Amino acid sequence: MYQREYEKRIRVGLIGAGSHAYRNLLPALHYLPVKLVAICNRGREKLDKTGEEYPCHCYTSSEEMYEKENLDAVIISVSPQMHPVLAKDALARGIHVFLEKPPAMSAQEIRELAEAKNGCVVSVGFKKACMPAARKAREIAYSSSYGGLKSLLAVYPMSMPAQGEQILEKREFTNWLGNGCHPLSFLLSIGGRVRAVTALCGAEGQGCVVLEFENGVIGNLHLADGPHPVEQYQLFAEKWNLFIENTDTVVLNRGIPFQYAYTDNFAPEGDESGAIIWRPQNCLATLENKALYLQGIVQELEIFCHAVLNGEDTGYTSLEFALEVMKVYEAALRSAGRRIEIERG
Repeated sequence: MYQREYEKRIRVGLIGAGSHAYRNLLPALHYLPVKLVAICNRGREKLDKTGEEYPCHCYTSSEEMYEKENLDAVIISVSPQMHPVLAKDALARGIHVFLEKPPAMSAQEIRELAEAKNGCVVSVGFKKACMPAARKAREIAYSSSYGGLKSLLAVYPMSMPAQGEQILEKREFTNWLGNGCHPLSFLLSIGGRVRAVTALCGAEGQGCVVLEFENGVIGNLHLADGPHPVEQYQLFAEKWNLFIENTDTVVLNRGIPFQYAYTDNFAPEGDESGAIIWRPQNCLATLENKALYLQGIVQELEIFCHAVLNGEDTGYTSLEFALEVMKVYEAALRSAGRRIEIERG
């Protein structure tokens, strides 16, 4: 559906008019049950130019925005250092909160946010867990027809910074925090809660992060390098495997009847074997081929909006899920080749 088609909409304010909010979050609102009534940004130039495009009020102070506007919810897209501060302020006023990733600098800050919810909805923008390819992967992995997931692989352009304990202590922002949450959120949305983490990296930070899931599945996040496209995900089971490339191609390999030294046909009769491929239809200007949908940006916000309107579960955008992601983020930083067990609670 589109914004103009919803009978009931929530009154939303946006905090942060930076590049991501301007390129992705604001355009995504076109497809959601919202009414954008205010934008807040510290810098006046971006605020004014953005305000010229959207019929809403503009503020340089969130406190003033809250005092003058009757908001149901706020979308916060600033720095992870400021996310918890701004979120707590909104929650104290009974305003629902959507936080862009990364939601905070530590797992402890997520715990504190959960304590401050004040009966409100709090969602985190883990788009890779919400994108269509991830949904299809979960459908296959836990279906009665397939199932039996054994291991997971994610390939993502990323490096692991050295001196992880120091980074956590000083609350330093690194790319491992800023973008590592993308493949981690995908992996955890498929595999569930993680029991232990081991990060094995070279001198420049490339290598792998091994995730031992509580259900026995093993995950491997390969910290890759090189030009785009490089993002890939794979799921492995005894009778099938699934491959996702660049978020827009999903291939389910079911194998074929095979006998070594005798099978002479790679495409046997029938449609019960072989591969199934899903791709967007790029010949039409439709929604399924738009990056806002392929990347899961509309979907993550949609989950939040429906939770506010209907009290629905926030699933892979919840603070509970965010806490699990942040625990793995911290464990990988601390690992340096050691196996780090994840604490419960």
